[in-house]
Amino acid sequence: MKFVDEQQIDKAAEALEASPEAYESAVKAMRKEQPILLAYNFSESFKAFTEEEQQYFLYLSLVIWKAVNATNGPVPQVDLTRLSEMEEHNWSIIQSSKGKTFRSRLDPFFEGYDQEDLLAFAEDALTQDEDDEEVVSREGQEALFVSLKTVIDALSQPS
Repeated sequence: MKFVDEQQIDKAAEALEASPEAYESAVKAMRKEQPILLAYNFSESFKAFTEEEQQYFLYLSLVIWKAVNATNGPVPQVDLTRLSEMEEHNWSIIQSSKGKTFRSRLDPFFEGYDQEDLLAFAEDALTQDEDDEEVVSREGQEALFVSLKTVIDALSQPS
C-alpha cells in the first residue's frame, strides 16, 4: 500500500467538511464499499462513549478511509475476523505501554509503522490543547486511538 501523506488526509477532511451532503454521501459510500468497517463504528464497544465521541470517531474513520482510497484506490472489503484480530493486537500494545502521558503511551505504535501520517492524524485528533473545547474525554482517548489504529490497519493491511 502506498504511503498516505498529510496532504491527502487534509484533502479528505476538507471534502467531508464541504457540506452536510458530502458527509452523508461518504457515509453511504462507506456503507456500500466497507460495510464491516462502518458497522464497527456502531458496534457494542462504542456504546460506552458519549454520542459526541461516537460521531467524532465516525468522522475520523471517514477521513482515514477517504484518504486511503484517494491514495491507493478502493481497498478490498475489510474482514470481520481480521478486524477483530487487529483490534485485539492493538489493545495488547496499549496495555503493555509504560508511558505516563497519553502521547508517550502511543510511542510503541509508531515504531516501524508504515502509515505514520495516518497514525499522527489520529493522535493529533485525540490530543487536546488546554484552549480546546473537549470533544473526547480523557477516558476515551486511548480507546478511540486503539479503534482508529484498528481502522488504519484494516484499510492498509486488508488481507
